[in-house]
Amino acid sequence: MKIVIINYGAGNIQSIMFAMERLGFEAVLSNDWKEIKAADKVIFPGVGEASSAMRMLVDSGLDVLIPTLKQPVLGICLGMQLMCNKSEEGNTTGLGIFDVDVIKFTPKVKVPQMGWNQIYNLKSDLFKGIAENEYMYLVHSFYAPLCDEAIATTNYELEYASALKKNNFYGTQFHPEKSGDVGEKILGNFLAP
Repeated sequence: MKIVIINYGAGNIQSIMFAMERLGFEAVLSNDWKEIKAADKVIFPGVGEASSAMRMLVDSGLDVLIPTLKQPVLGICLGMQLMCNKSEEGNTTGLGIFDVDVIKFTPKVKVPQMGWNQIYNLKSDLFKGIAENEYMYLVHSFYAPLCDEAIATTNYELEYASALKKNNFYGTQFHPEKSGDVGEKILGNFLAP
């Protein structure tokens, strides 16, 4: 199986590569259109600021490619947020895959939300064998509100979508690659044939 991690200058790539190795998979880091299109599974990572990350996608043309992919695609953290319509962070237009806008937590709570929090209302094969209320690792100041495409919920000041799915596209606000055995099980579910 060919797994490609999209390389566009966003962070958290090394931890994803290590998680792939622990699961017994080899992943290729690439921004080459042909290689990405030929992959069996694609991981779209992201750590950083939305507008600068989107600029990097536009500069490489990946903003055009990603929404056209037909194989399973997993966006992680900022990767998931960039797959939404737009983000309040830097007033950024996203890829429009998920029909929801990303907004900032209110000043009533400490941002970023950093650390472990529970996921529940799990609704997808991505969570096969995962119990309700498992803890996942999150670092973010912006969130996707609950919507029709939500497949997991987390509460921080309010309930929000901590995972999204539409057709072959999945997104997790949490970092499965940094969330221990449960996170690796979620990655394993995504990579299952």
